[in-house]
Amino acid sequence: MKYLCLVYSDENSLHNLPDSPHDSECQAYAEKVQGSGRMLAAEALQPVSTATTIRVRSGKVSITDGPFAETKEQLAGFYLVEAHDLNEAIQIASGIPAARVGSVEVRPVRQLAV
Repeated sequence: MKYLCLVYSDENSLHNLPDSPHDSECQAYAEKVQGSGRMLAAEALQPVSTATTIRVRSGKVSITDGPFAETKEQLAGFYLVEAHDLNEAIQIASGIPAARVGSVEVRPVRQLAV
């Protein structure tokens, strides 16, 4: 089953805390998960200031710079993994270095029939 591991952190402190991971550590972990055959995709995202939010209400499109809502933590990246079950997905997510200074939300992917 596919699981999406959404990595959240406070952009202002992500790289400034004593437990903050370095890019090399994040790369090494991604390579480890890739080597296990569980990685389907993984990407880090540009800062939230580069985001554009789109809403469609009553057929009208609204475009806003930045995220939908102001939050303490922002979406920093993701891992899309293949895991036998939620427990295995949680085990993979708990190894993501950024989890030490932020959080990782694990969600099963709902397959669409397209």
